[in-house]
Amino acid sequence: MALEELYREVILDHYRNPRNRTALEEPHAAAEGVNPLCGDEVTVELTFGGDVVAGVSVRGHGCSISQSSGSMMGEAIKGLDREAISVLSRRFQESLTSEDSNSESEFGELAALQGVRRYPVRVKCALLPWTTLDEALSA
Repeated sequence: MALEELYREVILDHYRNPRNRTALEEPHAAAEGVNPLCGDEVTVELTFGGDVVAGVSVRGHGCSISQSSGSMMGEAIKGLDREAISVLSRRFQESLTSEDSNSESEFGELAALQGVRRYPVRVKCALLPWTTLDEALSA
């Protein structure tokens, strides 16, 4: 299977079977994000055990890119502390907006979203969960 086909399958799997969709009862941090260009909506909720993410919820509706990005993000940040999440978020956002990013290998399953760079309008879809996460962490 070609790498691009594998990435497509990963994105579709996270869209069809999203992870971390259950609302958290008492989140320690939360934010809502909307992409007015296409109508994507995302809600990010976090609970912490100390400074480490113990629970995550990423819910919303929208295109396969925004929803699968949120699902993958939720999986990627579990067990990370705030600093590690901030670094991952910044690096991932830079990887989608930089012309010469060659850092796919550091992102694991999130690398499936790197192809979005070729479609600038869709980059905002992929980044919506991440910018919403940043907002939740800074609140």
